[in-house]
Amino acid sequence: MTPRRIVSLVPSLTELLVDLGLEEKLVGVTRFCVHPPHLKKEKTIVGGTKNVNVENVRALAPDLVVANREENTRGDVEAIAAFAPVHVTDIATLDDALAAIRTLGALTGTVEQATVLADELARRFAALEAFSPLRAAYFIWQNPWMSVGGDTFIHDVMRRAGLVNVFGERLRYPEVGLDTVAAARPDVLLFSSEPFPFREKHLAPMRAALPGVPCALVDGELFSWYGSRLLHTPAYVQKLRAAL
Repeated sequence: MTPRRIVSLVPSLTELLVDLGLEEKLVGVTRFCVHPPHLKKEKTIVGGTKNVNVENVRALAPDLVVANREENTRGDVEAIAAFAPVHVTDIATLDDALAAIRTLGALTGTVEQATVLADELARRFAALEAFSPLRAAYFIWQNPWMSVGGDTFIHDVMRRAGLVNVFGERLRYPEVGLDTVAAARPDVLLFSSEPFPFREKHLAPMRAALPGVPCALVDGELFSWYGSRLLHTPAYVQKLRAAL
């Protein structure tokens, strides 16, 4: 039986569920589920991705809870799994994302919609040109400066955009000092809009440490959201590479 009451603990997958036609079945979301924007006013907020209010989830009596290995904590997932079915996604590459979309389609009775979406995503990424390699450092946080390692979804999107991650040999989200960044010899510095909301004013220390290296503010959602928002990523990285 397909689920009738779904709670999503993953912002990018919340948007995906809506785009699969499941908005009416979606009863609970996190406070970070900002797409579509009206959702937080109409659905029950069950906390944040890292601090889910388990009792709020229980009260919703879900027959499917969608979680993610990286974004949610094991403790929250295990607590919820004691009273509701939980589907935990584990997404580190575009191929993982396509598989997750198809699996969610099968779990929710939206196979046709999920298949169309996954096929279109694959087509758009396959159509990307073969960019010339550009060494890049991608930052997600300041104080301390934090970048991305080779086992992250962002790394895979960078790779498909011809951006060689200078910290690709590291894991997860390494802290890096200004000297370390300079020693990595990036051709370009990329500053994400999330989770730290980088603005031009935040870039001064890096500009001073690496004079002459171009800096660019980038849309973090289009590098890190692995649901239907990925439809916009190929055109975005094409435009970004042209600007760089």
